[in-house]
Amino acid sequence: MILTGEADMLDLGRRIATQVQIGDVIALEGGLGTGKTTLARGLLEALGLKSEAPSPSFALVQPYDVPEVRLPVTHVDLYRLDGPDEVEQLALGDYLMDSLLIIEWPDRLGDALWPHALRLTLEIVDETARRLTADVPEAWTARWSQI
Repeated sequence: MILTGEADMLDLGRRIATQVQIGDVIALEGGLGTGKTTLARGLLEALGLKSEAPSPSFALVQPYDVPEVRLPVTHVDLYRLDGPDEVEQLALGDYLMDSLLIIEWPDRLGDALWPHALRLTLEIVDETARRLTADVPEAWTARWSQI
């Protein structure tokens, strides 16, 4: 799928938000400037977030809770971490019990990404266009067809 401009990226995030549930993992892969945070912002906006969703690059973990959003969301940016050993200290699995987990830079997890994660890879096509490749696990098959 080709997404042209910020509006397309936000819209995709909004459409994904119609299908999410607690315990889901959405892994956003791609280089700097590919639109990972923009997609996450569209998703958070559709879940009811009224304020600007900052990139959690420095905080690493940014939780959002009801009533700020319709279901708890934990937005994670692993860019500054060097690998799975550092990620382990964040205890991300604990968030899956009562939250949707959005992870930017999931490659920092190594092989520890959950098998039920929806993996979305963004690549720069040109200045405004991005190519989205989705790795859709069984847990998302029916829902992805609704997006």
